[in-house]
Amino acid sequence: MSSSVLYDVPGPRARSVNVLLAVLFVLVLGGAAWWVLDTMHDEGQLAADKWKPFVTDGRVWTTFLLPGLWATVKAALLAIVIALPLGAVLGIARMSDHSWVRVPAGAVVEFFRAIPVLILMIFANEAYARFTDVEPDNRPLYAVVTALVLYNASVLAEVVRAGVQALPRGQTDAALAVGMRKSQLMLYVLLPQAVTAMLPAILSQLVVIVKDTALGGAVLGYSELMRSAGLINANYANLIASLTVVAVIYIVLNYLITSFAHWLEARIRRGKRTTGAVLTMEPHEQTEAGQPTLPTVKALEPPHDRPGDRPGDQPNDQGQT
Repeated sequence: MSSSVLYDVPGPRARSVNVLLAVLFVLVLGGAAWWVLDTMHDEGQLAADKWKPFVTDGRVWTTFLLPGLWATVKAALLAIVIALPLGAVLGIARMSDHSWVRVPAGAVVEFFRAIPVLILMIFANEAYARFTDVEPDNRPLYAVVTALVLYNASVLAEVVRAGVQALPRGQTDAALAVGMRKSQLMLYVLLPQAVTAMLPAILSQLVVIVKDTALGGAVLGYSELMRSAGLINANYANLIASLTVVAVIYIVLNYLITSFAHWLEARIRRGKRTTGAVLTMEPHEQTEAGQPTLPTVKALEPPHDRPGDRPGDQPNDQGQT
């Protein structure tokens, strides 16, 4: 008989109450949806003329939506490419044994993690305007990417630190016992195991980066996807339709990111199950001067116990090796 660890199995009366609450929730949700749609219909927002430009007028896509989508993707990709390695470096630095590395890294992470992205964008835009020669047309992109990198790298640093520190302490002790250096321990033992556990949190932060690009359009005039909805409404007076189409594009974009992350996670897990590679430490050797050398890490080829396991080996007709 199976039993629940987190909660007691509901009895007949509790199940009836749960069903009743679920039905009431569906009725309330359906009533709210009907009220919203009815209000939109009375205001003329569901009229075919409001939605027709997205089907019949190609300029809506070529002039507004597609350029806005590209601007969103460009800013998000630049921020992701820079924030991921920077966050990993800051996270590792926060775990350093040297205070002159650990303390500044911690200060940077805590400082930028505490400031809203909106304020960072405004400060970055003003800094580029006053202290650099960046062209005004490119300044919003630079400010958006800078703010997203500073904030999300700080958050990702905490994700990396938490993922590594969540691993069992025994693995660190065992690696140090065989002579691994701290850099080898982090690179070959801790990070590969922590990556899989960190993927869901990293994925959530990547989705946040994509959505936060809309702040650049709101405060800096960056021509991203959300700003395109406002421009379409200014030309066609169809705000609800524009926001709905843009929301669908955001959903599809984030779904693609989620699907890629799930595929990558499954591939990593499958690789860990199927690989037979083993990391081994070469023993200490002495130089001609009698000084011991540092141990080195090598990957051993997995053993092939059965005939035909090793590429090129074929069992003979008599079943002998």
